[in-house]
Amino acid sequence: MEDISSRSMTITRTFEAPIELVWKVLTTPEYISVWWGPEGFTNTIRTMDVREGGIFDFTMHAPDGTDFINFYHYQEVKPLQKLVMEHKEHPKFNIVVELFQEGEHTKVTWTNIFDSAPTMEETIRAFKADVGLIQNIERLSEFVKRLNV
Repeated sequence: MEDISSRSMTITRTFEAPIELVWKVLTTPEYISVWWGPEGFTNTIRTMDVREGGIFDFTMHAPDGTDFINFYHYQEVKPLQKLVMEHKEHPKFNIVVELFQEGEHTKVTWTNIFDSAPTMEETIRAFKADVGLIQNIERLSEFVKRLNV
């Protein structure tokens, strides 16, 4: 198996919520638009067709007014288990989100896998992707908490 450690970032978080709720928050446009991205970002979702071969087309709006157009292709969709999305434009990377039921909780492992170590390093330098990943999972966590009352 290929060692991807030099070109990937992974974060794991356990949510005090059922796996069905976490899956819904990951796959529903109205929810994604609220929590996706680093702190202060908002989103306009154009298309979110969560199925293998489907697309996720949206714009992230930064607090400073900069717009970041994003376009992903869903490579793998296993309900309540796994999402794999490919970002084909530069920077090229895949997002792999895996869900694991642990009693009443849900463990989520989120990995960004870049096409190369230099691409990952450039993305961290230019966009603070490492900090963004942490903030993204924090926003996901806060949103799940709000819904799970």
